[in-house]
Amino acid sequence: MKYRYIWLLCMVAMLSLPVGAQDVKKSAAPLVAGEEEVVEDRDESEAAADTLCADSIAADSLAVDSITAGGLRLPWPENVRQGLDRLLQNDMFETSQVAIMVWDLQADSCIYRHRERQLMRPASTMKLLTAITALDRLGGSYQFKTQLKYTGKIEEGVLQGDVYCVGGMDPRFNNDDMRAFVSSLQDMGVDTIRGSIYADRSMKDADLLGEGWCWDDDNPVLSPLVFARKDGFMDRFVDRLKDAGIVLETDTPQVKRCPESAFSVCTRFHTMDQIMHKMMKESDNLYAESMYYQIAASTGNRPASAKSARSVERQLLRKLGLDASRCRLADGSGLSLYNYLSAELEVQLLRYAFRNNNIYMHLRPSLPIAGEDGTLRKRMKGVFTAGNVHAKTGTVQGVSSLAGYCTAANGHHLAFSIINQGIQHHSNGRAFQDRVCTVLCQP
Repeated sequence: MKYRYIWLLCMVAMLSLPVGAQDVKKSAAPLVAGEEEVVEDRDESEAAADTLCADSIAADSLAVDSITAGGLRLPWPENVRQGLDRLLQNDMFETSQVAIMVWDLQADSCIYRHRERQLMRPASTMKLLTAITALDRLGGSYQFKTQLKYTGKIEEGVLQGDVYCVGGMDPRFNNDDMRAFVSSLQDMGVDTIRGSIYADRSMKDADLLGEGWCWDDDNPVLSPLVFARKDGFMDRFVDRLKDAGIVLETDTPQVKRCPESAFSVCTRFHTMDQIMHKMMKESDNLYAESMYYQIAASTGNRPASAKSARSVERQLLRKLGLDASRCRLADGSGLSLYNYLSAELEVQLLRYAFRNNNIYMHLRPSLPIAGEDGTLRKRMKGVFTAGNVHAKTGTVQGVSSLAGYCTAANGHHLAFSIINQGIQHHSNGRAFQDRVCTVLCQP
């Protein structure tokens, strides 16, 4: 009996010793890197000089974060705070910066913040501001339209007048839409056009590139009439007319604003959800800029400009109680070198969207889902994060970001923003973000 008592005392003493976490600073191999973003310079072949540890995202080193020295599990959200504090001790932050904010949407309170007001380049998480502003301003039923119109009259198959293609900056205008334009003229009995063919580009200004874009990037063309992602709409339209056997008096398109008195031949459109899905899931910059100029056009200013879009965005930020003068807005996609936002701003946007179902019902399905689709399909495949994290990714040179929603183990919905800046290897930023999400989601 005496020996059993001594043995029990030894066991209690051993259990009371501090639980040792694995060293997260010195492991040589990186976490599994995720999918590259559309705007990123691919650098996976470079050696990672400031790599995070190689253990699995759901491995023991994270599991011990929520356990105290006495062997008791910390309550939520103290376990989250301790886990994130541990991640911030990594050596990579000796040469780079990170801003983090996590908001409990059920309790409507912040549970974690780290440099959340520091201005940083958001990269493609800038698309969150574009999407939420567009849904708030235009609504989820908004349509991106391209119209075919004509002036004059049609007699015995001859259109005595002009034809106008009126651009509405619909990035999804495709072969089916072009065929519909041509067949609509044929359905009206037109076999000859004795007049000019015009491109109406008056919807937006003449700038084909965004403010602060790098000349050597793969930049989208900012034209109201885009076909196959290029500024070749009118040439394709003329070719299709000829292929259909329609005789043209002139086959050289010109640019002119369509008169109000023109007759409508055909209107083709795509929905807000169709545009937003590709814009967010695939981080498509052309689609984001198209959305941006719809916001600008909603002001009634013609031609629409980035300045008009920025004014609408600032109105929304002020409505959220944010100081719109404490950020720098340049474009809709995040390509610009001039964009500067904070993690706090992104989280407050996500919070606003969550509380407004007319926005949230369109925004959340458009976000990439961890381990399943979009730019997150190869990331966060662990049991706690896969199918749980819905977030927008962002990558430009030196910057990696992630912002969106997840659900904690206690059922609370969270909004978060993570912006890594000054990183040499984007895989390290993504690995850090993935581990942050695991801390947020695991029990």
